[in-house]
Amino acid sequence: MVPMNKASNTNVELSEPKSLSWGLESRLQFIDFRLRWERRINRMDLTEHFAISVPQASLDIAKYTELAPNNLTYDRRSKTYAATSHFQPLYQRSSAQRYLAELLATKMGVVEPRASYIGSAPETDWAPSPWRSINEETVEAVVRAIRQQEAIRVSYQSMTSLDESIRQLSPHALGNDGFRWHVRAYCHKRQRFSDFVLARILHIEGFEPSHVDSSQDAHWHTVLTLVLAPHPDLPAAKKRVLELDYGMEEGQVKLPCRQAFLYYTLRRLGLHTKEAPDPLAQQITLRNRDEIQPYIDALTAQA
Repeated sequence: MVPMNKASNTNVELSEPKSLSWGLESRLQFIDFRLRWERRINRMDLTEHFAISVPQASLDIAKYTELAPNNLTYDRRSKTYAATSHFQPLYQRSSAQRYLAELLATKMGVVEPRASYIGSAPETDWAPSPWRSINEETVEAVVRAIRQQEAIRVSYQSMTSLDESIRQLSPHALGNDGFRWHVRAYCHKRQRFSDFVLARILHIEGFEPSHVDSSQDAHWHTVLTLVLAPHPDLPAAKKRVLELDYGMEEGQVKLPCRQAFLYYTLRRLGLHTKEAPDPLAQQITLRNRDEIQPYIDALTAQA
């Protein structure tokens, strides 16, 4: 059973079809997606996107109709299938979160429009930020080291020195702080697990087997719960708006966060300092700061 959030904020339990071939299931997801977001689909949409025959497209639509008979109706005049007023998405692939992520990814050029299930996209843009340059070979080498449990000898540019330094790293995970990509790795020089910005790895000098146990990276494996709430000094109307913006229930929302990402997350939310925030400038607060502060202090001590 797969829960999905609809516009009404109610949870709908969905039972996705099982035991279908990968190709058929992909095409059924496509039908479901187009019906939800474009309210229509025809056989040509399937033949063009998947390079299948018209008879196969007809069979796919028939299969979808068998699985969700109340989701679509055939319009003889336009020769298309239209979503009914009773439409209920059959697949998680059709979620609003996935639709918006795909919309942004195509706009940014991360996903080619041909690979997207979106047919007619609404006008979309995003608040720009400077691109962080990433070397293709560096990413390839880091991913290889993670997969094969290897240590890599790298030339790294830190923030504390003008000169690059040679480090031996045993990477075990990748992470994104909202702006930059990091590799989470054991630094053999400092003998601890740390984050290293991918763009600051200047050269890969070589590989060797690693015997580092990534399960010992406590900051990576410790998941904290951040409790966010509207600033208590805000008027009731503004508190209500924030509750809607952040999906809060009973005046708060709980946000799971790895300890390794704690500072990045709080900084992005404007909550990385102990000072009481001005409600006009910082409208949300960290309700459980007393509980979280020791973890913040531990990260600061390691920096």
